[in-house]
Amino acid sequence: MRLKDKITIVTGAASGFGEGIARLYAAEGARVAVADINGPGAEAVARSIGPAAIAVRCDVTQRADIDALIAAAREAFGGRIDVVVNNAGWTHRNGPLLDVDEATFDKVYAVNVKSIFHMVHAVVPLMRAQKSGVILNVGSTAGIRPRPGLTWYNGSKGAVNLLSKSLAAELGPDGIRVNAICPVMGVTGLLEQFMGMPDTPENRQKFLATIPLGRLSTPEDIAKAALYLASDDAGFITGVEFPVDGGRTV
Repeated sequence: MRLKDKITIVTGAASGFGEGIARLYAAEGARVAVADINGPGAEAVARSIGPAAIAVRCDVTQRADIDALIAAAREAFGGRIDVVVNNAGWTHRNGPLLDVDEATFDKVYAVNVKSIFHMVHAVVPLMRAQKSGVILNVGSTAGIRPRPGLTWYNGSKGAVNLLSKSLAAELGPDGIRVNAICPVMGVTGLLEQFMGMPDTPENRQKFLATIPLGRLSTPEDIAKAALYLASDDAGFITGVEFPVDGGRTV
């Protein structure tokens, strides 16, 4: 029970990495606000977890939704917010950089980067008052070792990775730890977007060949990293880009 009685928020938690994190957090004793723009999906996940979870529909690009999410978590579980996982993410389809239009670019940066701006503004005053807190941002190996065809997405995740370091430096004196988890391409609903081609065994092999351990990441892989970084075991770890990548960034 490494997160016993911790009050946690996980965005993008109706599926994929976020769902994996929410489920493991609850199994390890946390109370979890399962947040997602897909309200019914969030409700299904929270319902399957049980009394330790609530569902909140949340568009992370909107400050009002972030405020409502934090208020819902505090009302359901008490006044504290101990851990926030900024997991919600978006990408453009893998392809030539000039094929990405402005609206798609704006959405990628709004979901991946501006959402962190909103969450930090909303939650840091609470964590400062508590003199403790953990913020985990799901960055990407794309922000460390970029692949061609995902230029604008790569840039957004580079911003997430660097923001996490800067936030750690500034918020450390307040007792707030901030880290970035950097997955390699994973088995999620966005996989074909990242690949830019149908998810066939032959096409998948092209990407697996770039990962020394020879497989994609899974929600369980990311959840275990998120559990460690949120737990007291990582109490002296902040400002880290934590690759969960099977050796991709070596």
